[in-house]
Amino acid sequence: MPTDGGRVNCVAEFGSCGIVSDSDDLTTRGGSGDRDVAAQGGVFAGMTVLSRISGLARDWALAHVVGATGAADTFYLAFRIPNFFRRLFAEATFALAFVPVLTEYRERGSQAALRAFVAAVSGNLGLVLLIVSLAGVLGAWLLAAVFMPGFLINDPEQFALATDLTRIMFPYMALISLTAFAGAILNSANRFAVPAFTPVLLNLALIAAAFLAASGATEGVSGIAYALAWGVLAGGAAQLLFNLPSVAREGMLVMPRPDWRHEGVSKVVKLLLPAIFAGSAYQVNALVGTILASLLEEGSPSWLYYADRLWEVPIGVVAIALGTVLLPNLSRLHTAGDPGRFSDTLDWGVRTGLLLGIPAAVALWILAYPLVATVFLHGEMRPYDADRSAAALRAFSIGLVPLILVKVAVPGFFARQDSKTPFRFAVAATVVNIAVALATFLWLGHVGLALATSIAGIVNAGLLVGALIAGRHYRPSRRLARTVAVAMLGTAVMGAALVIAMPGDASWTEAGLALRAGWLAMAVLGGVIVYALVVLAGGVRPRDLRHRL
Repeated sequence: MPTDGGRVNCVAEFGSCGIVSDSDDLTTRGGSGDRDVAAQGGVFAGMTVLSRISGLARDWALAHVVGATGAADTFYLAFRIPNFFRRLFAEATFALAFVPVLTEYRERGSQAALRAFVAAVSGNLGLVLLIVSLAGVLGAWLLAAVFMPGFLINDPEQFALATDLTRIMFPYMALISLTAFAGAILNSANRFAVPAFTPVLLNLALIAAAFLAASGATEGVSGIAYALAWGVLAGGAAQLLFNLPSVAREGMLVMPRPDWRHEGVSKVVKLLLPAIFAGSAYQVNALVGTILASLLEEGSPSWLYYADRLWEVPIGVVAIALGTVLLPNLSRLHTAGDPGRFSDTLDWGVRTGLLLGIPAAVALWILAYPLVATVFLHGEMRPYDADRSAAALRAFSIGLVPLILVKVAVPGFFARQDSKTPFRFAVAATVVNIAVALATFLWLGHVGLALATSIAGIVNAGLLVGALIAGRHYRPSRRLARTVAVAMLGTAVMGAALVIAMPGDASWTEAGLALRAGWLAMAVLGGVIVYALVVLAGGVRPRDLRHRL
């Protein structure tokens, strides 16, 4: 996520940081020039690291204030509703359809044509979001019934709270969708820092709301839930306003003009319809888990939420960062008719994703309870809640590497404006998710729901990467096999060191928060050092991850 002033530029959700000038450009703009894709990824990842750190601080505050109570379950499930629609229709999904067409206009069209295209898309998008937001506010009862059937059946009071929270938070979907639209414009111009930093503002708004409510400004835990809901809405507005100055500096802050007949709009719509599903298979799978979790014992939705938040740290720092920087660059290579560099760029994404993702997945499994205990076990959170959240995190960790591969592979299709193939694969993955979730949730509880998400990710990744190879759009390099072998060896050594050195779960429960934090910091730092030493000894160097276009 971006910062301000002389901004810290980092690979959002994935990596290293450095100070850059206000131009926020690591590459030349347009079709020419030497672009360091790894540096772009570093900018996005670094900002995402800041975002994830603030997100963990937010979750620490929420766990302290509401724990895994019934009101917490209600807030998290209600917050899922605008987030589901936001992720379904905006963010990565909208970018998959919008960025390739926007890149064509940047590379081949005039500035006037580019601005007209942006005006048409923004006008259409704004109109649709207005209608959907009004429908969501008016139909909050129905949305709560669909997303939280367990509350409707078993707890009318909790269901009434869920309906109110949904009504308050649903307009957040429109605000964050417009923010995603602005971010897509900036990303297509190789400006990654501001969009990546933006989520920090929502985290800060929720932290402020949580502690304001906890200070006595509201009555009871349900009152805190209301305060958090208003915090979500305020955070959404702040995120949109934060992006507008950067869009204006790009010359793209134009007056929206709805135009459904615009040629570029037609292309976007053609890509968007299947992209809504193909780019959001994970969100659909998570939604299935959310609905079924409302039918399980109290605390299940919160346990899944806390586990998912920790899982999303490496997802943001690796998977989303790679997918974000790959999409505009692959779109340019396809527009330029350069299949060789297209394949090389995909290979760079796969190698980088595996080198970072494999150790992250194993570390999540081994450090599941220490992570949950350090971040969440305080205030209203109980040791039993921490144990249940850690179990879900281990199940989620199985799907980390597949999800990274999905985020790398999907831009390989949409950059070529092929949305039908990933759509078919997403349907298959979702069918698998629903089948596994229904088969396991009564047996394994919330852990079965997390496991279903991971298994669906494995299916989706296998189909996507296999299709790219079969279609000769991606030819794995010799360096890939070496990278995987070294990553597996380094992960094995790192994992063994962590298992030997780490205290047992009971020690984490009994230790104070400061001691837990110290242990966890040493574990993470030690694991990184061990893994890095083995990887370097295996012949992989930082320069191997550079990729210039």
